[in-house]
Amino acid sequence: LCSCNGSYLTLCNGLWIRMDRNAFWLTNCKMQPNLMNDYVSFQQCIGCYIVIVSSATGNSADTAMVNGDGAHEHTEEAESKQDRNGEADGGEESNEQEVIVIQDTGFTVKIQAPGTELFDLQVSPQEMVQEIHQVLMDREDTCHRTCFSLQLDGNVLDNFAELKSIEGVQEGSLLKVVEEPYTVREARIHVRHIRDLLKSLDPSDAYNGVDCNSLSFLSIFTDGDLGDSGERKKKGSELEQIDCTPPEHILPGSKERPLVPLQPQNKDWKPMQCLKVLTMSGWNPPPGNRKMHGDLMYLYIVTVEERHVSVTASTRGFYLNQSTTYTFNPKPANPSFLSHSLVELLSQISPAFKKNFTALQKKRVQRHPFERIATPFQVYSWTAPQVDHAMDCVRAEDAYTSRLGYEEHIPGQTRDWNEELQTTRELSRKNLPERLLRERAIFKVHSDFAAAATRGAMAVIDGNVMAINPGEETRMQMFIWNNIFFSLGFDVRDHYRELGGDAAAHTAPTNDLNGVRAYGAVDVEGLYTLGTVVVDYRGYRVTAQSIIPGILEREQEQSVIYGSIDFGKTVVSHSKYLELLDKTSRPLKVQRHSVLNDKNDIVELCSSVECKGIIGNDGRHYILDLLRTFPPDLNFLPVDGEELPPESQRQGFPRQHRHRLACLRQELIEAFVEHRLVLSRTDMNFSKTCATINMTLLMYPAATQNGECKSPLEGKELEESIPGLAQAKELAETLVAEDGSDPKSREVVLNACKAVGSISNTSFDIRFNPDIFSPGVRFPDDSTDDVQKQKQLLKDAAAFLVSCQIPSLVKDCLDHSALPMDGVTLTEALHQRGINIRYLGTVLEFVDKTPAKAQLQHFYVTSSRHTSRFGVELSALSAAVSHFLNCFLSSFPDAVAHLPPDELVSRRKSRKRRNRVPGSGDNTAWASLTPSELWKNIASEAQSYYHFTVQCVDQVVEKYGLQKITLLREISIKTGIQILIKEYNFDSRHKPAFTEEDILNIFPVVKHVNPKASDAFHFFQSGQAKVQQGFLKEGCELINEALNLFNNVYGAMHVEICACLRLLARLNYIMGDHPEALSNQQKAVLMSERVLGIEHPNTIQEYMHLALYCFANGQLSTALKLLYRARYLMLLVCGEDHPEMALLDSNIGLVLHGVMEYDLSLRFLENALTINTKYHGPRSLKVALSHHLVARAYESKAEFRSALQHEKEGYTIYKNQMGEAHEKTKESSEYLKYLTQQAVALQRTMNEIYKNGSNASIMPLKVADLTCFCFSILFSLKCITLILCVYFLPFSSSLPPAWQVSWSSSTSSTASSLYHSGRTNYKNQNPMPDLNLAAIHFK
Repeated sequence: LCSCNGSYLTLCNGLWIRMDRNAFWLTNCKMQPNLMNDYVSFQQCIGCYIVIVSSATGNSADTAMVNGDGAHEHTEEAESKQDRNGEADGGEESNEQEVIVIQDTGFTVKIQAPGTELFDLQVSPQEMVQEIHQVLMDREDTCHRTCFSLQLDGNVLDNFAELKSIEGVQEGSLLKVVEEPYTVREARIHVRHIRDLLKSLDPSDAYNGVDCNSLSFLSIFTDGDLGDSGERKKKGSELEQIDCTPPEHILPGSKERPLVPLQPQNKDWKPMQCLKVLTMSGWNPPPGNRKMHGDLMYLYIVTVEERHVSVTASTRGFYLNQSTTYTFNPKPANPSFLSHSLVELLSQISPAFKKNFTALQKKRVQRHPFERIATPFQVYSWTAPQVDHAMDCVRAEDAYTSRLGYEEHIPGQTRDWNEELQTTRELSRKNLPERLLRERAIFKVHSDFAAAATRGAMAVIDGNVMAINPGEETRMQMFIWNNIFFSLGFDVRDHYRELGGDAAAHTAPTNDLNGVRAYGAVDVEGLYTLGTVVVDYRGYRVTAQSIIPGILEREQEQSVIYGSIDFGKTVVSHSKYLELLDKTSRPLKVQRHSVLNDKNDIVELCSSVECKGIIGNDGRHYILDLLRTFPPDLNFLPVDGEELPPESQRQGFPRQHRHRLACLRQELIEAFVEHRLVLSRTDMNFSKTCATINMTLLMYPAATQNGECKSPLEGKELEESIPGLAQAKELAETLVAEDGSDPKSREVVLNACKAVGSISNTSFDIRFNPDIFSPGVRFPDDSTDDVQKQKQLLKDAAAFLVSCQIPSLVKDCLDHSALPMDGVTLTEALHQRGINIRYLGTVLEFVDKTPAKAQLQHFYVTSSRHTSRFGVELSALSAAVSHFLNCFLSSFPDAVAHLPPDELVSRRKSRKRRNRVPGSGDNTAWASLTPSELWKNIASEAQSYYHFTVQCVDQVVEKYGLQKITLLREISIKTGIQILIKEYNFDSRHKPAFTEEDILNIFPVVKHVNPKASDAFHFFQSGQAKVQQGFLKEGCELINEALNLFNNVYGAMHVEICACLRLLARLNYIMGDHPEALSNQQKAVLMSERVLGIEHPNTIQEYMHLALYCFANGQLSTALKLLYRARYLMLLVCGEDHPEMALLDSNIGLVLHGVMEYDLSLRFLENALTINTKYHGPRSLKVALSHHLVARAYESKAEFRSALQHEKEGYTIYKNQMGEAHEKTKESSEYLKYLTQQAVALQRTMNEIYKNGSNASIMPLKVADLTCFCFSILFSLKCITLILCVYFLPFSSSLPPAWQVSWSSSTSSTASSLYHSGRTNYKNQNPMPDLNLAAIHFK
């Protein structure tokens, strides 16, 4: 990877070849590979490339492989000897080369299908024939065909052959679609496919959370406005056509928080009924004599016209038979309507089917592809309407047969998950195509495994899987289903008794998953981890793991050859495991150490003792039980005789925790190590000297960035807060003067390493011993000093968390560089800085000491989640959940559980049953729960787990300004509850808010590993670096390349692809390509809705950006709809009292101003001013800008007195903050003069009217040109949203910021001059470059 420009380089015959998105660049300069001489363009294609480089004299010709391993049959030669913008210096020796790029290019084939006209199809040589099959099954005119072959000149093409390997396939080739005979498998596939086509617009699968379907509502708000095919709204003089009035609940100050608008009605989802019933006949399977006539299966169908028919699926196709409900007569009816496709048959017997099916497919293909593509992981909706339960033969078959969901697709019936997971890890990764293939396979298998594990875990809890130890107590049972091992989160056989019992057993799976994630990211060849998924469902925790070959055939004691099975009492080691784990020790910061076993023998380990090594029957080296991969958190682990540093003690630590498995997060370890290494961020000479002696110093800027922290303390306080820092800094300054070669320098290095706790004497290498303070683990006597150092290191890390990371988070929240909106984003903000959720109370203590207290609803919801775990009989589950929600949220004081009546008993018995006492019998303890008891439990939980005090829901809502609808959303998402979407009255004191009919479903909450696309990520980083340097076009190309690679690995839908599209849209917008920005941002919004959720905070941000791009494209009405949608979602998620609401209201106000709705505009702008004043302080520059925008709104209404008042406030702020000589102060002063003149002119005119009546001579007020006016609004929108700030960190917590510009006198002057230049040149030339740069400088 080139250090200069972040491109990929390959050495070929002494030449460095760099691959960019659209070119190979060549250079002979090894030290400066960014000085390129020659250029060869090519179309990007993920495949195998060959570059042939020969000298100009022709004496040699060498062939090199560039990210490829073979030649293709279809080649294209390209030669070029053009210089790259004059980069090659004329004085340099000319270096002429001939470069030939051999690559695959796309071509067009012709497709001829029965009953359709000939059409062209663009294909790629790498495509398999199977992919053309999929395209034809999706096309509107061929979608009803599934059982066919493609033939070229009468020869059947192999489905799994690549087109480039088939002789005769070329540009213009004619491929014929030939109908093939059916088999039982093909007939079933055909029926499933027809069912999917009939349900293609039905959202019920998305509501039910099946088959990776999820919801998207963007199209409702765009009305086809976006894209080239849409009708563009008129602008300019016809602005009055735009309806700008928002719903009442969206207006500032409204206390109404309706739930129904969350899922607006989509007119395309209205049922377009093609059939009433399509199901398997009760006459299946065909008897033997009918099988010999070709009968495969029988279908029962009821058409819209109420015609009941029985259909035979035969080898030749589908036809009507003479069977009825009670009479079996499989002979063909007269006429039989024999058709190869079921759709063709139904179209002949039902005119309504023919009409509606055609219309349905037209609507299906008109939908955006991102609305139809399945997501890689299932996304669940916490609300849903009451959907009619229609008859569905496929759904019934899936639910009530033993099928696992894969029979039609793979041989061998069930999948060997462990073999698939490990085989994909073993794939070659020597070059880019191989790495892409490997990462794509890893990601696909992981997503399939997560889906299968989730389905299996639900089946286990629902009682549909038999235990492998059925004689044991229920909580001790284990299960195997679909080659996946399932265990429950209980302390089986007192395994965790000394660590906290069931509480430790509940935490261990997530710790283990974090360990699997960490070792998987290091990706050491030869070391294997288990596929692991943790599922929370119906109050139970289930761990799903792939099965090590042979582990079930032997006892654990015989299997484990590394680690301990009894928490350190007996310990064994293995040389191969030490070798493999040693490769992971540096990136994971794990110290190699020795422990004593039960025979007092010294055993060497490179992990915690709980980490077990097992060699499977397949010969692979597996590690499992990684729950102590990271060191313990001493703030929650009191140890006799050990004292924590003063920083921890001042916060009340150590605190007793419910279990002893509290570990530090990996992000905290990374931040702590880097914090130790950054002795002085300004000592550049020191860092250079360190580099010469192999000291791994990392220099980071002052701001906190996703977990890396610069302590809020400065100077002496900083030195005092980190033991040894002052000494290390002093030694480092001494080191700068030395050359590092004499003994004195070596001693200086040695002392510096000791000062920061390095395990090496020659470089800074900080590692942790995860077994320190583990009960039962003993260390050899000769390691006492090392153990003491490790203990001190752990104490320092614990102190670092409370003295640096938590204050840093609070500071970021106060500075608004971190703005969590809900529980998910708050958790992310904490975890990025290495702060565990158990520190939430400590964080809130810091918040309470600040004037601007943050919203605290996330904390209460997290507390309540711990209290909502209880086993409930399945028949009473909806009643139990509704009762819990009533106790949690409703103001109804006497919430009484209504046990569901037994629907199967007689009326007489039923009357007796109604009188039973709630709580009597088994599994009905929940029925006796009262609101006061629940909140007493929550308060107790909050105090013991978070050390924070709460009382009841109404007190929480009143004291902290929370919304009950927000709390309902949080508790539903965190526990997997799905409720009926309707309006709930939480404040009624006469009846409860929820009934059991309001609880629609319970979904699993799933945690799993997310494999990464490493090459794509490197391209993304390179693109960010280019953008940071100001090379927007080059950066955009690299981001496009990253997008291609992300698509190659993840498929079309993924959260990281969404992030790529978002950044591409910003770059397109900056460079003036507004339509492209609109297209990319539309994809980003759709993808965010699908993979994150329709009301996720990221989705809200995507809506805001899309609105800006719509405004820039002249689609004002759409822009307003999108902004109103964003505001509704934000009101639902976090309420109106949030700093982000000021930004959103400013946007809405500016757009309304742009369409001359000044009264409405003023309401939003004034609300933005109020929020900005509250959260940024009355002297903030943001408040000054808000004052200016409000002044402009008042000016437009000709209320100059109010406009003057606000602009004076803004002027005062600019004057005090930036001085009278600053450009912004001068601009504000000029605007004040202008307002004064307009006010005087207006008053003079009014006096003239009063004096002379209708004969008065009225001077017209100045009105800006409408186009310039809208352009000015657009520029203000840019500055408000900071859309030009491409600071964007979607994937990693360790990235440097992509853009940092501070507000200083010089930059603001530059910005102002650029702004004026852009406005001045507006009518003569394109002002975008000046205005874009101005916005960047203003930021």
